[in-house]
Amino acid sequence: MRLVLASASPARLAILRGAGVEPLVEVSEIDEDALLAELGPDATAVDTVTALALAKARTVAARVAAVEPECVVIGADSMLLLDGELVGKPGSVDAARGRWDQMSDSSAELFTGHALVRVSGGAPGQEVAGHARTVVAFSSPTPDELEAYLASGEPLAVAGAFTLDGRGGWFVEGVEGDPSNVVGLSLPLTRRLLAEIGLGVDALWAASATVPTAIPGPAAR
Repeated sequence: MRLVLASASPARLAILRGAGVEPLVEVSEIDEDALLAELGPDATAVDTVTALALAKARTVAARVAAVEPECVVIGADSMLLLDGELVGKPGSVDAARGRWDQMSDSSAELFTGHALVRVSGGAPGQEVAGHARTVVAFSSPTPDELEAYLASGEPLAVAGAFTLDGRGGWFVEGVEGDPSNVVGLSLPLTRRLLAEIGLGVDALWAASATVPTAIPGPAAR
């Protein structure tokens, strides 16, 4: 039973590899903006990240079922609840700088939606979903440190404009909750979701022994 990671995130891939699982990787490429618009402005943080994770997992499960007829697809999406606003990747230096102006010497909540879709007999079947929440306490980078961090490009492409496992870790004072959730994938939650569809981590370990890490075919997605 192979695990398929429906994400381009190198951090999520590193978490799984560090935990003894070598997943196949297939990026979903869903239209996140369209889904957020469909959810509307009143959607909660939990509803938002869970819906995004489920959309990613469903899209990839439908795509890979023919080539991986027995697998589990995992989708995940992280967003930061900052001063009452749910924010994702800043996308620009100015937006990331603004986020850090808000985060410095304060705390925020990082939510990650998780969704699993089990593919069996070449068809998507069981679905389970959940979320993890971790409170992150930030320090205050000096102006020079912040500008150097922004120039690195790292905070532009990650939820909340920071990482725990990269350069941003210098500016994280502590976390309350699961640290792996902040990196992008909660291992304890993923294990609980796997159990709901009748699988243990040992099955993923066994399947990860000697396998390729890309879906075969024309999908350099």
